[in-house]
Amino acid sequence: MDKQTQHLLDAALAAQKNSYSPYSNFKVGAAILANDNTTYHGCNVENASYPLGQCAEAGAISSMVASGATKIEQVLIASPNNAFCPPCGGCRQKIKEFASESTLVHMATQDGQIKTVPFKDLLPLAFEL
Repeated sequence: MDKQTQHLLDAALAAQKNSYSPYSNFKVGAAILANDNTTYHGCNVENASYPLGQCAEAGAISSMVASGATKIEQVLIASPNNAFCPPCGGCRQKIKEFASESTLVHMATQDGQIKTVPFKDLLPLAFEL
């Protein structure tokens, strides 16, 4: 694993520890390397009113945008178990807003496996205006 991916993994795992997921106990962490060369991270935040929760990727994107960055260079999603945890459909569209087709998406399992795909493989027919 290269240094950049390790850094993203460390940030995602740190955020994952703060996940607020009392209903599902499915703790997810995400980290983004943005065009300002800063790493932004987020964790999932559940809500008793289920649709009002927020995914880890959305939290990381919000942090990135609030800080003034405009482009996702790479993203890493840390799964709470030994299965890869790809972004949900809504997060794929959110990532699309700030990523290119070649943006790398890393998915990490708790047992240390990492799968990396270009974003275009996750959302080949993304909605665009």
